[in-house]
Amino acid sequence: MDWHEVLGELMRARGAALKRYGYVLCGERAEADDLVQDALVRVFAQPRRSWDVESAERYVRRVMLNRYLDQHRRRARWRVLLPRLAAPTSTADFSAASGDRLDLVSALDVLSPRQRACAVLRFYEDLPVAEVADRLGCSPGTVKRHLSEAISRLGTTLVPTGHEGHGHAQ
Repeated sequence: MDWHEVLGELMRARGAALKRYGYVLCGERAEADDLVQDALVRVFAQPRRSWDVESAERYVRRVMLNRYLDQHRRRARWRVLLPRLAAPTSTADFSAASGDRLDLVSALDVLSPRQRACAVLRFYEDLPVAEVADRLGCSPGTVKRHLSEAISRLGTTLVPTGHEGHGHAQ
């Protein structure tokens, strides 16, 4: 298959799954769409040997993950510089409007980018720890640490329905 056919088939068969993956990574639909588009451009802009849809999808997902982590690093640097450039216009606390329960995507916002990436790859993509480590370029032990921290943070953020304010009696 030439790259035009692979791209067309990839978007027909897996386009919605790629958008969901982007959404789980970043938590915003527009940013997820941008992640997908950017990854597709990066993957298919260079002529490559023949692709199949499965290998193209794996590569697009890897580019999406790397772009998400790169964007977060850039934003973090910008947040450090921004106070030096201008004073914030508002310091309003919006937490009161969030309600008693958070959905999963909102809960993922409490995680660091590495914790979030590990959790998404392990539990959403259902990858083994070794594959998560390979994709993130770190050791399996580092992935396990990030997953442990993520689970702990999510455990304090997500409260099952009917368990608010109740102890764990057995």
